[in-house]
Amino acid sequence: MIQKLSGESGNLWAEHLKKMLREGVRRWREEDGVIYFEVTSNGRTGLEWIEYLETPVFQVDKWAKDVLMSPDFKPTNGVIYRIAVIKGTLFSASDRITKKIRAEAKSRKLEKPNAEVVCLIRDAFSNEELKAMGLWEIVVFHDSIRDSAGGPRLLAVFRGFGGRWLHAYCDRPDVFWFSGCGFAFAVSQVSSN
Repeated sequence: MIQKLSGESGNLWAEHLKKMLREGVRRWREEDGVIYFEVTSNGRTGLEWIEYLETPVFQVDKWAKDVLMSPDFKPTNGVIYRIAVIKGTLFSASDRITKKIRAEAKSRKLEKPNAEVVCLIRDAFSNEELKAMGLWEIVVFHDSIRDSAGGPRLLAVFRGFGGRWLHAYCDRPDVFWFSGCGFAFAVSQVSSN
């Protein structure tokens, strides 16, 4: 442990260790099928997030890397995001499509968060915490960002398949989502620290 903490990537190991120690404290609440929490931006660029998240614990898929490397991925620093995650179980199977999820968020006066929120969520919550929330994944409904093939993408965190995943999904109005998904929107953005 001492070798890892004093090595070249010691700061990253120290951050992961701090998170493991904090995981005993529940940092989210649920009301009527909606999960609420806050995350604070840290100024990491897309490339820095890829480097930070690509460890034996984390996995970043190809399309997520494309989105993180896009000039449209705009990090901030010290911004506190209040997030609401609408659980997929609140929708009937036929209504659990992108355009109806966006309409539900609009009716609740929720906003599109910055795309960096997905990285902050992945960093903040373990797979065990996602499971405690009753979710397999959280899809962040930010403004879509085009991948290298020109397709519009939304970023998501996913638990399973041997790690803590960051994925990118196609952003089209008729995309069907399964009931184990949660859909993240911004309640409000609090000014910088």
